[in-house]
Amino acid sequence: MIHPIILVVVFLVCTIAGYFIIKNVPSLLHTPLMSGMNALSGVTIVGAITATGLAFLSMQEGSGTGWTAQSAGCLAIILAAINVFGGFGVTHRMLRMFNKKKDKR
Repeated sequence: MIHPIILVVVFLVCTIAGYFIIKNVPSLLHTPLMSGMNALSGVTIVGAITATGLAFLSMQEGSGTGWTAQSAGCLAIILAAINVFGGFGVTHRMLRMFNKKKDKR
């Protein structure tokens, strides 16, 4: 079993590293890079579904954390799905800006 303090430390290190990585990205590259992150958000959805399913199975066996873990997992699935669909929307709008306008003659 992983100690909760280790999980908190990993979370904090990843948060700080992510902040410094995003801070150094030029604004011209921000939208294309963020739209490319939709694949990573898809992986987040798969992880959230897996974690929620494991919480449900452990609750069925009587050793689970209960409805709190399932509620947090469902919230993670919903938020990651919003992120994916929003990212695709931004990508679609960005790509429409580069389409050549057809002559209307």
